[in-house]
Amino acid sequence: MTARSRVPGDLARLALAAVVGTLVLAAYATARIWAEGARDDVRQAGAIVVLGAAQFNGHPSDVFAARLDHAVALYLSGIAPYLVVTGGKEPGDRTTEAATARQYAIDRGVPASAILGEDVGRTTLESIRWVAAILRRHGVADAVFVSDRTHMLRVLRMATDQGISAYGSPTSTSPRDLGLGRRIDATIHELGGLALYFLAEQDIPSDPGLPTSGSSAATGEPQSLAAPLVRPSATPGP
Repeated sequence: MTARSRVPGDLARLALAAVVGTLVLAAYATARIWAEGARDDVRQAGAIVVLGAAQFNGHPSDVFAARLDHAVALYLSGIAPYLVVTGGKEPGDRTTEAATARQYAIDRGVPASAILGEDVGRTTLESIRWVAAILRRHGVADAVFVSDRTHMLRVLRMATDQGISAYGSPTSTSPRDLGLGRRIDATIHELGGLALYFLAEQDIPSDPGLPTSGSSAATGEPQSLAAPLVRPSATPGP
């Protein structure tokens, strides 16, 4: 057999090895995503950080409301003196995710003076970079992060890379985790997000939240805001 005749076989074996390696890596990452999402590492900390999700004219999507309800409950239980809300707005939006979260929290008993936030981030990575700047400004070194179960691994890795001592407390009521089909879809989204972050230190846009039950997304008015968000005075670190 000549060297030339062996080339197709060698290429086929390399391709098979690449496919098998990719599948093994995806399976390992999936196991890590699901394991991290099953943990609740809530503890006393300097702040609670709730990651933004879709909102409709000031009304949080069901995904966002599930995160906010859990974050508010943690704050009211006394585990941290600050609640940090996050998230900018998409083109055409009339308000931001952070502003929506702030008003939602105030309506449920969180003092306005305890709420910090960033309202410019449009990806998880952008928001966490802004959060890191806010926490540094307020002398906070550790935080409990709230999001969906499948989101927690990526959130905590990004937060740790920004120098935050990060702990996860995922909501157990997110529609993204209710049903195997939705959970698999969310896991695939996270696999893409983790790959892009590890390979290029970039992030993918957040996938849209589910519409709110009885939402007035098309016709509702934006919620009025009692006061502006406290925002960082400098650009976030790299």
